[in-house]
Amino acid sequence: MTRRMFATIAAAAPLASGQVKKAPVGLELYSVRGELAKDDISTVKTVAKIGYEVVEFFSPYFNWTANHAREIRKVLDDAGVVCHSTHNNANYFDEANLAKTIELNQIIGSKYAIAASAPRMAGIDGWKQWAEKMSGVAARLKEVGMATGFHNHQTEWPAIDGQRPMDVLAANTPQEFVLQFDVGTCVQAEADPVAWIHAHPGRIKSVHCKDWGAGPGPDRGYRTLFGEGDSPWKAIFEAAESVGGVEYYLIEQEGSRFSEFETVERCLASWNKLHG
Repeated sequence: MTRRMFATIAAAAPLASGQVKKAPVGLELYSVRGELAKDDISTVKTVAKIGYEVVEFFSPYFNWTANHAREIRKVLDDAGVVCHSTHNNANYFDEANLAKTIELNQIIGSKYAIAASAPRMAGIDGWKQWAEKMSGVAARLKEVGMATGFHNHQTEWPAIDGQRPMDVLAANTPQEFVLQFDVGTCVQAEADPVAWIHAHPGRIKSVHCKDWGAGPGPDRGYRTLFGEGDSPWKAIFEAAESVGGVEYYLIEQEGSRFSEFETVERCLASWNKLHG
């Protein structure tokens, strides 16, 4: 048997035995934003020790220098954690800022520069115009081996003039434009999370595992800990992995009665019970 034949058989073995690599679980660092603001390097190390495999930085990262981004990359590498994506303000994709967005993401190893939200829109036409702009950004990033996308919030699900902004955005952007799925906001808006995934095969590259709990109380709403709310997680996981094309999951917690680190530790424990 030649070395090439052996390598081919070895590579195919997991598939032949029915083994599929599981999408890793990470943390959207907004969940520990207070700690991150005090000491980002120490925070990343602590998140890794808790057991998260992936992190996603959010908008303050844009203020880094290239040298600090390299420091962060070393911490990630040393801790065995990866950063697949960042959350970005809409203006980070403007011509004046795009080069820096690309540079910082490439230094830390991020492939996806995701729009964390959209600018204020003037109706459905505004969404179509923004989709056109972001399609242009997608083409620019594709040239350097990156991609962009959008992270939904509750406001994109209700219809405007008979059309949901999320549907308009999806229909007017290319297949490689990532529909980063925030579950909790979809559930709050009473949209169907599983139907959304099935409607957009291959575009749900990452899922924000944020829960939503209806009803009164200080620990409901988005303060509901992951796994303790109204989201149908088992069905979401099945759809994301069989149809959506999910590459990694991200726990996101807006707050709770516990400290930030204890909160995300509890969320990871729930993840291990629900998904494993």
